[in-house]
Amino acid sequence: MSTQYECLKSADLYAEAFGIAPPETLLGKDVWPRQQGFFIRKAAAPEAAAPQAGLPLSPSVPLVSPQDHLAGEAAESAAPLMPAAALLLQLAQGQFGLVPTWVKSASDAKLRSTKLAVTRYETMSTATATRETWLKGQRCIIPMQAFIEDDWRSRKAVPTRIARVDGKPMGLAGLWERWTQGEEEIVSYTLLTVNANSHALMNRYGQNGNEKRMPAILNEGAYGAWLGAPLDKAREFMRAYPAQLLLANPVQKK
Repeated sequence: MSTQYECLKSADLYAEAFGIAPPETLLGKDVWPRQQGFFIRKAAAPEAAAPQAGLPLSPSVPLVSPQDHLAGEAAESAAPLMPAAALLLQLAQGQFGLVPTWVKSASDAKLRSTKLAVTRYETMSTATATRETWLKGQRCIIPMQAFIEDDWRSRKAVPTRIARVDGKPMGLAGLWERWTQGEEEIVSYTLLTVNANSHALMNRYGQNGNEKRMPAILNEGAYGAWLGAPLDKAREFMRAYPAQLLLANPVQKK
């Protein structure tokens, strides 16, 4: 699973795709581990969620069950809608690569963060690095235009850009954390992945012999539900995104 992705290409896409106020300043196009990126998290109340780095809060977003937005599946068995509670979404900035709260120093945090840019959803509730974060319900959405995977079918790594067929932004499931020591603070996040061994598109990527993985892409319209779902329901969002809704193109070298 690659750890490189593209940020949204314009500020207005944050409002269009996620219903959230855009950042005052965009970051670089590509994000790698230990670099800064944007993520979206829930805020309990306006007074409890002061904007960070000039990032305002969006209006509240209705909560719905994950079944209502499973592409290609009937919604007849969907769970009842959760109330449109006062869920406020906050656009935050942090380091790509999770820093657990128990890390001893900032230097140790830098070493660990590269290994925690991506997290298997199957172990997020048991792994030492993410268990506390998961139990605290610190889920987030990572907005991106596309992510990069290596195609090894030719026995050479061919970087390939994976995006939605319609070109719209994607919202990927993740976890976020805040590490502090004295006056030092590191806000960070990790991307959750699911198995893709039987996925019609994503089973092409990754080295031969290894398990195939792909990001947990959230269905459009289920963003608020992922952030606000009870802990025992949150795993229902960890599904492989339909292959027919994704487009893969080799990255053109300049």
